[in-house]
Amino acid sequence: MAVLVIAEHEHGTLKGATLNTVTAASQCGGDVHVLIAGSNASGAAQAAAQIAGVAKVLHADDAKLAEQLAEDVAAQVLALAGDGAGNYSHILFPATAHGKNVAPRVAAKLDVAQISDVTKVISADTFERPIYAGNAIATVQSADKVKIITVRTTGFDAAAGGGSAAVESVAAVAGNGKSSFVGREVTKSDRPELTAAKIIVSGGRALGSSDKFNEVLTPLADKLGAALGASRAAVDAGYAPNDWQVGQTGKIVAPQLYIAAGISGAIQHLAGMKDSKVIVAINKDPEAPIFSVADYGLEADLFTAVPELIKAL
Repeated sequence: MAVLVIAEHEHGTLKGATLNTVTAASQCGGDVHVLIAGSNASGAAQAAAQIAGVAKVLHADDAKLAEQLAEDVAAQVLALAGDGAGNYSHILFPATAHGKNVAPRVAAKLDVAQISDVTKVISADTFERPIYAGNAIATVQSADKVKIITVRTTGFDAAAGGGSAAVESVAAVAGNGKSSFVGREVTKSDRPELTAAKIIVSGGRALGSSDKFNEVLTPLADKLGAALGASRAAVDAGYAPNDWQVGQTGKIVAPQLYIAAGISGAIQHLAGMKDSKVIVAINKDPEAPIFSVADYGLEADLFTAVPELIKAL
Protein backbone atom coordinates (compact mmCIF):
# COMPACT_ATOMS: atom_id res chain seq x y z
CA MET A 1 0.00 0.00 0.00
CA ALA A 2 1.07 3.58 -0.61
CA VAL A 3 2.06 6.22 1.93
CA LEU A 4 0.69 9.78 1.69
CA VAL A 5 2.65 12.89 2.69
CA ILE A 6 0.74 16.14 3.17
CA ALA A 7 3.09 18.79 1.81
CA GLU A 8 3.55 22.16 3.42
CA HIS A 9 3.92 25.03 0.99
CA GLU A 10 3.37 28.74 0.72
CA HIS A 11 2.48 30.68 -2.44
CA GLY A 12 3.61 27.81 -4.63
CA THR A 13 6.92 27.34 -2.82
CA LEU A 14 7.52 24.00 -1.13
CA LYS A 15 8.68 24.28 2.48
CA GLY A 16 11.70 22.37 3.70
CA ALA A 17 9.71 20.42 6.32
CA THR A 18 8.14 18.44 3.48
CA LEU A 19 11.53 17.01 2.50
CA ASN A 20 12.14 15.61 5.99
CA THR A 21 8.63 14.16 6.06
CA VAL A 22 9.22 12.40 2.74
CA THR A 23 12.31 10.75 4.24
CA ALA A 24 10.21 9.43 7.14
CA ALA A 25 7.52 8.26 4.71
CA SER A 26 10.02 6.33 2.61
CA GLN A 27 10.93 4.31 5.70
CA CYS A 28 7.31 3.21 6.25
CA GLY A 29 7.25 0.99 3.15
CA GLY A 30 5.25 1.36 -0.04
CA ASP A 31 5.18 4.05 -2.72
CA VAL A 32 5.30 7.62 -1.46
CA HIS A 33 2.61 9.99 -2.73
CA VAL A 34 2.63 13.71 -1.94
CA LEU A 35 -0.50 15.89 -1.72
CA ILE A 36 -0.26 19.53 -2.74
CA ALA A 37 -3.50 21.23 -1.69
CA GLY A 38 -3.77 24.93 -2.48
CA SER A 39 -4.40 27.54 -5.13
CA ASN A 40 -1.93 28.41 -7.89
CA ALA A 41 0.46 25.92 -6.32
CA SER A 42 1.78 24.31 -9.48
CA GLY A 43 5.30 25.45 -8.52
CA ALA A 44 5.09 23.44 -5.30
CA ALA A 45 3.72 20.43 -7.21
CA GLN A 46 6.63 20.52 -9.65
CA ALA A 47 9.11 20.87 -6.77
CA ALA A 48 7.53 17.89 -5.01
CA ALA A 49 7.80 15.82 -8.20
CA GLN A 50 11.56 16.34 -8.14
CA ILE A 51 12.03 14.89 -4.65
CA ALA A 52 13.88 11.59 -4.71
CA GLY A 53 11.68 8.70 -3.62
CA VAL A 54 8.35 10.29 -4.52
CA ALA A 55 6.29 8.09 -6.84
CA LYS A 56 3.35 10.42 -7.47
CA VAL A 57 2.25 13.98 -6.71
CA LEU A 58 -1.47 14.63 -6.21
CA HIS A 59 -2.32 18.25 -7.00
CA ALA A 60 -5.62 19.68 -5.71
CA ASP A 61 -5.81 23.25 -7.02
CA ASP A 62 -8.81 25.42 -6.23
CA ALA A 63 -9.52 28.93 -4.92
CA LYS A 64 -11.25 27.49 -1.85
CA LEU A 65 -7.93 25.92 -0.83
CA ALA A 66 -5.99 29.16 -1.21
CA GLU A 67 -5.58 29.75 2.53
CA GLN A 68 -5.17 26.04 3.34
CA LEU A 69 -7.60 26.17 6.26
CA ALA A 70 -7.31 23.07 8.41
CA GLU A 71 -10.92 22.01 7.77
CA ASP A 72 -10.49 22.26 4.00
CA VAL A 73 -7.16 20.42 3.88
CA ALA A 74 -8.51 17.71 6.20
CA ALA A 75 -11.52 17.22 3.91
CA GLN A 76 -9.16 16.90 0.94
CA VAL A 77 -7.06 14.29 2.73
CA LEU A 78 -10.14 12.31 3.75
CA ALA A 79 -11.40 12.32 0.16
CA LEU A 80 -8.14 10.64 -0.87
CA ALA A 81 -7.95 8.28 2.09
CA GLY A 82 -11.53 7.08 1.70
CA ASP A 83 -12.63 5.33 4.87
CA GLY A 84 -9.03 4.48 5.69
CA ALA A 85 -9.59 0.87 4.71
CA GLY A 86 -7.20 0.59 1.83
CA ASN A 87 -6.07 3.68 -0.06
CA TYR A 88 -3.13 4.52 2.22
CA SER A 89 -1.45 2.65 5.04
CA HIS A 90 0.17 5.81 6.48
CA ILE A 91 -0.62 9.52 6.23
CA LEU A 92 2.22 11.78 7.36
CA PHE A 93 2.29 15.47 8.22
CA PRO A 94 5.24 17.66 9.27
CA ALA A 95 4.96 18.42 13.00
CA THR A 96 4.55 22.13 12.29
CA ALA A 97 1.71 24.44 13.28
CA HIS A 98 -0.08 23.61 10.03
CA GLY A 99 0.47 19.85 10.27
CA LYS A 100 -0.60 19.74 13.91
CA ASN A 101 -3.76 21.62 12.95
CA VAL A 102 -4.83 19.19 10.23
CA ALA A 103 -3.66 15.77 11.46
CA PRO A 104 -5.97 15.46 14.51
CA ARG A 105 -9.00 16.24 12.34
CA VAL A 106 -8.08 13.48 9.93
CA ALA A 107 -7.36 10.99 12.74
CA ALA A 108 -10.67 11.75 14.45
CA LYS A 109 -12.68 11.31 11.24
CA LEU A 110 -10.95 8.00 10.53
CA ASP A 111 -11.43 6.93 14.17
CA VAL A 112 -7.76 6.10 14.70
CA ALA A 113 -5.09 7.30 17.13
CA GLN A 114 -2.60 9.95 16.07
CA ILE A 115 1.11 9.21 16.57
CA SER A 116 2.74 12.57 17.26
CA ASP A 117 6.28 13.92 16.89
CA VAL A 118 7.80 10.74 15.46
CA THR A 119 11.62 10.89 15.42
CA LYS A 120 12.35 7.37 14.16
CA VAL A 121 10.60 4.75 12.05
CA ILE A 122 11.49 1.28 13.37
CA SER A 123 9.06 -0.61 11.12
CA ALA A 124 5.79 -0.03 9.30
CA ASP A 125 3.84 -0.18 12.58
CA THR A 126 6.44 0.82 15.20
CA PHE A 127 7.82 4.29 15.85
CA GLU A 128 9.84 6.28 18.38
CA ARG A 129 8.73 9.62 19.81
CA PRO A 130 10.07 11.79 22.64
CA ILE A 131 8.09 12.21 25.87
CA TYR A 132 8.70 14.16 29.10
CA ALA A 133 10.30 17.06 27.19
CA GLY A 134 12.63 14.66 25.42
CA ASN A 135 13.97 13.06 28.60
CA ALA A 136 12.54 9.68 27.58
CA ILE A 137 11.86 8.04 24.23
CA ALA A 138 8.65 6.04 23.84
CA THR A 139 8.39 3.17 21.38
CA VAL A 140 4.85 3.12 19.99
CA GLN A 141 3.32 0.24 18.07
CA SER A 142 0.03 0.82 16.27
CA ALA A 143 -2.46 -1.74 14.99
CA ASP A 144 -4.71 0.90 13.41
CA LYS A 145 -5.77 0.34 9.81
CA VAL A 146 -4.15 3.62 8.83
CA LYS A 147 -1.41 5.38 10.77
CA ILE A 148 -1.80 9.16 11.14
CA ILE A 149 1.65 10.52 11.95
CA THR A 150 3.19 13.91 12.58
CA VAL A 151 6.93 13.93 11.92
CA ARG A 152 9.41 15.89 14.01
CA THR A 153 11.50 17.08 11.09
CA THR A 154 14.70 17.44 13.15
CA GLY A 155 14.75 13.65 13.45
CA PHE A 156 15.10 12.99 9.72
CA ASP A 157 17.44 14.21 7.00
CA ALA A 158 15.91 16.16 4.13
CA ALA A 159 15.17 14.05 1.06
CA ALA A 160 17.43 14.70 -1.91
CA GLY A 161 16.40 15.98 -5.32
CA GLY A 162 16.63 14.21 -8.64
CA GLY A 163 13.18 12.64 -8.70
CA SER A 164 10.80 12.62 -11.66
CA ALA A 165 7.38 11.75 -10.28
CA ALA A 166 4.16 12.17 -12.25
CA VAL A 167 1.86 15.03 -11.24
CA GLU A 168 -1.80 14.03 -11.18
CA SER A 169 -4.64 16.52 -10.77
CA VAL A 170 -7.32 15.55 -8.27
CA ALA A 171 -10.71 17.13 -7.66
CA ALA A 172 -10.71 19.73 -4.91
CA VAL A 173 -13.05 19.09 -1.98
CA ALA A 174 -14.68 21.79 0.12
CA GLY A 175 -14.59 21.72 3.90
CA ASN A 176 -17.59 22.06 6.19
CA GLY A 177 -17.77 25.83 5.77
CA LYS A 178 -17.69 26.43 9.52
CA SER A 179 -14.49 28.45 9.34
CA SER A 180 -13.44 31.26 7.05
CA PHE A 181 -10.26 33.19 6.43
CA VAL A 182 -10.31 36.68 7.94
CA GLY A 183 -6.73 37.93 7.67
CA ARG A 184 -3.08 37.23 8.33
CA GLU A 185 -0.32 39.26 9.93
CA VAL A 186 3.10 38.06 8.86
CA THR A 187 6.34 39.14 10.47
CA LYS A 188 8.85 39.92 7.72
CA SER A 189 12.56 39.51 8.31
CA ASP A 190 15.73 39.40 6.25
CA ARG A 191 17.00 36.67 8.53
CA PRO A 192 16.55 32.94 7.83
CA GLU A 193 13.41 31.31 9.19
CA LEU A 194 14.19 29.95 12.65
CA THR A 195 13.25 26.32 11.97
CA ALA A 196 15.19 26.27 8.68
CA ALA A 197 18.28 28.24 9.74
CA LYS A 198 21.70 26.57 9.67
CA ILE A 199 23.00 28.87 12.41
CA ILE A 200 21.00 30.21 15.36
CA VAL A 201 22.08 32.71 18.02
CA SER A 202 19.81 32.55 21.07
CA GLY A 203 19.66 34.70 24.16
CA GLY A 204 18.21 34.21 27.62
CA ARG A 205 16.94 36.21 30.55
CA ALA A 206 20.52 37.13 31.53
CA LEU A 207 20.56 39.75 28.77
CA GLY A 208 18.36 41.91 31.01
CA SER A 209 16.40 43.93 28.47
CA SER A 210 15.18 44.09 24.90
CA ASP A 211 17.73 46.80 24.13
CA LYS A 212 20.62 44.68 25.43
CA PHE A 213 19.29 41.66 23.55
CA ASN A 214 19.49 43.56 20.26
CA GLU A 215 22.69 45.40 21.12
CA VAL A 216 24.66 42.28 22.06
CA LEU A 217 23.24 39.46 19.91
CA THR A 218 22.18 41.17 16.69
CA PRO A 219 25.77 42.00 15.58
CA LEU A 220 26.79 38.37 16.17
CA ALA A 221 23.81 37.07 14.20
CA ASP A 222 24.60 39.54 11.40
CA LYS A 223 28.22 38.40 11.32
CA LEU A 224 27.23 34.74 11.05
CA GLY A 225 24.16 35.16 8.84
CA ALA A 226 22.18 33.53 11.62
CA ALA A 227 18.60 33.51 12.82
CA LEU A 228 17.85 34.92 16.26
CA GLY A 229 16.23 32.79 18.94
CA ALA A 230 15.33 33.17 22.59
CA SER A 231 14.50 31.17 25.68
CA ARG A 232 10.98 31.22 27.08
CA ALA A 233 12.19 33.32 30.01
CA ALA A 234 13.50 35.98 27.62
CA VAL A 235 10.26 35.96 25.63
CA ASP A 236 8.08 36.13 28.75
CA ALA A 237 10.17 39.07 29.99
CA GLY A 238 9.53 40.89 26.72
CA TYR A 239 13.15 40.85 25.52
CA ALA A 240 12.28 39.01 22.28
CA PRO A 241 9.14 38.36 20.21
CA ASN A 242 7.17 35.16 20.70
CA ASP A 243 8.07 33.73 17.29
CA TRP A 244 11.75 33.60 18.36
CA GLN A 245 11.05 31.20 21.22
CA VAL A 246 12.96 27.92 21.11
CA GLY A 247 11.82 25.07 23.31
CA GLN A 248 9.10 22.58 24.10
CA THR A 249 6.44 25.30 23.95
CA GLY A 250 8.23 27.17 21.16
CA LYS A 251 10.02 25.95 18.05
CA ILE A 252 12.01 22.75 17.73
CA VAL A 253 15.27 23.43 15.91
CA ALA A 254 18.35 21.44 14.88
CA PRO A 255 20.75 23.81 13.11
CA GLN A 256 24.38 23.08 12.24
CA LEU A 257 25.44 25.59 14.93
CA TYR A 258 23.46 26.77 17.97
CA ILE A 259 24.94 29.52 20.14
CA ALA A 260 23.23 29.94 23.52
CA ALA A 261 24.16 33.15 25.33
CA GLY A 262 22.92 33.69 28.87
CA ILE A 263 20.58 30.68 28.73
CA SER A 264 20.58 28.45 31.81
CA GLY A 265 19.29 25.42 29.93
CA ALA A 266 15.99 24.53 31.57
CA ILE A 267 14.48 21.22 30.43
CA GLN A 268 11.87 23.12 28.42
CA HIS A 269 14.55 24.88 26.37
CA LEU A 270 16.80 21.86 25.93
CA ALA A 271 13.89 19.92 24.45
CA GLY A 272 13.81 22.38 21.57
CA MET A 273 17.50 22.53 20.60
CA LYS A 274 19.50 19.59 21.95
CA ASP A 275 19.52 17.89 18.53
CA SER A 276 21.60 20.74 17.09
CA LYS A 277 24.78 19.48 15.45
CA VAL A 278 27.15 21.78 17.40
CA ILE A 279 26.07 23.63 20.56
CA VAL A 280 28.10 26.52 21.98
CA ALA A 281 27.10 27.78 25.43
CA ILE A 282 28.19 31.08 26.98
CA ASN A 283 27.21 31.43 30.64
CA LYS A 284 28.93 32.70 33.76
CA ASP A 285 27.28 30.04 35.95
CA PRO A 286 29.47 26.89 35.84
CA GLU A 287 26.51 24.82 37.09
CA ALA A 288 24.16 25.89 34.28
CA PRO A 289 22.42 22.80 32.78
CA ILE A 290 23.12 24.10 29.25
CA PHE A 291 26.74 22.95 29.68
CA SER A 292 25.57 19.33 29.92
CA VAL A 293 24.51 19.33 26.26
CA ALA A 294 27.06 21.82 24.91
CA ASP A 295 29.88 20.71 22.63
CA TYR A 296 31.79 23.88 23.58
CA GLY A 297 31.20 25.76 26.81
CA LEU A 298 32.57 29.18 27.75
CA GLU A 299 32.24 30.16 31.41
CA ALA A 300 32.23 33.93 31.02
CA ASP A 301 30.13 37.07 31.20
CA LEU A 302 28.27 37.22 27.89
CA PHE A 303 28.52 41.02 27.79
CA THR A 304 32.30 40.61 27.56
CA ALA A 305 32.53 37.34 25.65
CA VAL A 306 30.11 38.06 22.80
CA PRO A 307 31.73 41.36 21.69
CA GLU A 308 35.14 39.65 21.82
CA LEU A 309 33.76 36.81 19.71
CA ILE A 310 32.44 39.30 17.15
CA LYS A 311 35.85 40.97 16.95
CA ALA A 312 37.55 37.59 16.45
CA LEU A 313 35.18 36.77 13.61
